[in-house]
Amino acid sequence: MKKALKRHGSPEAITTDGLRSNGAPLKELSSREKQEVGRWANNRVENSHLPFRRRERAMLRFRRMRTPQKFASVHATVHAPFHHERHLVDRQAYKKGRSEALAEWKALVS
Repeated sequence: MKKALKRHGSPEAITTDGLRSNGAPLKELSSREKQEVGRWANNRVENSHLPFRRRERAMLRFRRMRTPQKFASVHATVHAPFHHERHLVDRQAYKKGRSEALAEWKALVS
C-alpha cells in the first residue's frame, strides 16, 4: 500500500472490503479516515477476489495440507488429456482428440 500511495499520490477515498485486517495498514499510513466500506462500494474489489476465495473454500474440505496436494497432482494428470477447449476447435477435431485421449487412458489403465 505504501508503494501505491507513493507512486499515485494520496487518493480522496480508499475503498476496501469489510475485513478488519485493512484497518491496521491504513491507520499506520494515517489514511484511516479516507477508508470507505460500503455494502456495494467495493464490488470491483470483491469480484477480483472471487476466484481465490472459491479455491480457498474448496481447500477447507481437506483436513491435511498433503491431501489437496495429492489431489491436485492426480487431478492435473487425469484432467489434462480429457479437457479440450471445445470453444476453440471444431467438432471433428474435438471428437478426435477425445477419442484419442480415451484410447490412451484405456491403454494405461489396462
